[in-house]
Amino acid sequence: MSAVTTAIRRSAVGLGLFAIITGGTIALTQGLTKARIQEQAARAEAKALFEIIPESQHDNDLLKDVVTLPASPRLPVEGPLRAWVARKDGDPVGMILPTVAPDGYSGNIRLLVGLNLQGRLLGVRVISHKETPGLGDRIETRKSDWVYAFEGKSLGNPEPRAWNVKKNGGVFDQFTGATITPRAVVKAVKKTLVYFREQRSVIRERLNAPPEPGKQRLIPEAIAADNQPVEHS
Repeated sequence: MSAVTTAIRRSAVGLGLFAIITGGTIALTQGLTKARIQEQAARAEAKALFEIIPESQHDNDLLKDVVTLPASPRLPVEGPLRAWVARKDGDPVGMILPTVAPDGYSGNIRLLVGLNLQGRLLGVRVISHKETPGLGDRIETRKSDWVYAFEGKSLGNPEPRAWNVKKNGGVFDQFTGATITPRAVVKAVKKTLVYFREQRSVIRERLNAPPEPGKQRLIPEAIAADNQPVEHS
């Protein structure tokens, strides 16, 4: 065997080992990163739940009291449509629905929308988005109080055609230099209210039924502990 052939083989073996090690490192990093992202998303979700319906307004385990509702293109969530239920003395007093605004400036905006059983909004929170920092990210509560404007609203307050930003004849503020983002959120919240109206009888039936075994959206205990309910004014 010539020296050149030996050198080529050694180089090939070295490159193969390098590729294996590099590939394994990348896979491990992706796995760890994915787990962290999922945990952070769960923490944000749990925190938002208790901001929408504080502990003072319910006495059940909000994180585990979950019902499955009929799927609908109005609420384009991944997988089964499951809602959190708030109860007082065993009776349902509110619910929180997940939904997605698919037409944000930079893609999907994931929301949680809280309603009482009369279809009045208890609160709205954005739990993930990729909107432009300094412009569209004002949908976050830590950046502005814009999202609080939904509280107390319903399909009749304002009237349906006024469910838009002011630039388009609605009652909700837009952001300077960013109209697409708030318009997408308003549209998604309105669709949630329409869904509630259309499915009201089914929703009431599901909310008054016994908890669904094996279908609860469980948030890890460590995350639940970090997100103990805090009453907000």
